[in-house]
Amino acid sequence: MPLEKEVKYMETKKAFIKREETKTSLVFSIGNKTLEINLTEDKPIEVKNVFNELLLELKKGEFQFELDDDEGDLFFHISTEYISQLNAELSSIYKELEDYELLEIQVDEDK
Repeated sequence: MPLEKEVKYMETKKAFIKREETKTSLVFSIGNKTLEINLTEDKPIEVKNVFNELLLELKKGEFQFELDDDEGDLFFHISTEYISQLNAELSSIYKELEDYELLEIQVDEDK
């Protein structure tokens, strides 16, 4: 008799675009904090800090982002592609963390 297939739940977190007069940012909501990536300036250290925060959160469980924006402007299209790439990377990194047993959660061995 075949075993039931395990259903894995992945949390979806929200991202939105914050448009201001002097800058536009992609904002990620994680629990009670927000992380921002400036889309109008090149600030690699800030981007690195956001990714480090995302990795710490990823160790607690797999998640992906969904863009909550409907303006359809250039920033919408940039952010949509950014999130698509980010979600692929987060999934890949989660699998590596799982393989190396670096997760902070208990993962079932029966897959």
